[in-house]
Amino acid sequence: MRLGRGPDELRPVRLVRGYTEMTPGSVLIEMGRTRVLCTASFDPEGPRWLRAEGRGWVTAEYAMLPGSSKERIPRSSVSGGRVKEIQRLIGRALRAVVDREAMGEGTVRVDCDVLQADGGTRTAAITGAWLALYDAFTGAVEQGLLAAHPVVDHCAAVSVGLVGDTALLDLDYEEDAGADVDLNVVMTGGGGLVEVQGTAEGRAFSREQLSALLDLAESGVAGLIEAQRRALAGP
Repeated sequence: MRLGRGPDELRPVRLVRGYTEMTPGSVLIEMGRTRVLCTASFDPEGPRWLRAEGRGWVTAEYAMLPGSSKERIPRSSVSGGRVKEIQRLIGRALRAVVDREAMGEGTVRVDCDVLQADGGTRTAAITGAWLALYDAFTGAVEQGLLAAHPVVDHCAAVSVGLVGDTALLDLDYEEDAGADVDLNVVMTGGGGLVEVQGTAEGRAFSREQLSALLDLAESGVAGLIEAQRRALAGP
């Protein structure tokens, strides 16, 4: 049994807005021992390949910093294949809940830096990045750079998995390493699925088990979105 929480419970979640002062969107997200700093900035000028199309772009970068895990992560790893895959995932997740025409031809650049990793870094990054993105757009509206707020819904992500025959929500590193099946699920506040990444590490799993894991993920995402709402209600 997991220490201190049931199989359907999230790790303790903490979202700190305005964690740094140099970017309009800055959020520290803590999920258990995993900590990710997410920052977002708005640039009224969009990428060249999108000019004259009348819509903007949201892009993301992700990195695990040296000292974020027990074994030192070299700085050269920020260009690896896994990193690029996670960056694209974060960008896709955020674009799914943004009205890009309301952005004009602007660009939001989101940076997600893992300060400490104990499983679920990509899902924590998406959840924290949404809040940083929201604050960056709020700043752009307040400065008169945008006429309306482009964010149309919440977005959050969580991991689920099968350890033995038990479905677990929000896996930490040890649980993930021992899982027979693990999924990363990205959803909107309206309940729409943005992305499901799933793998059987050994034996195959059934359609019924997949449905149970998705139901578990949906409940976890609902909890994370509630945490986002509480953070937005604060200063």
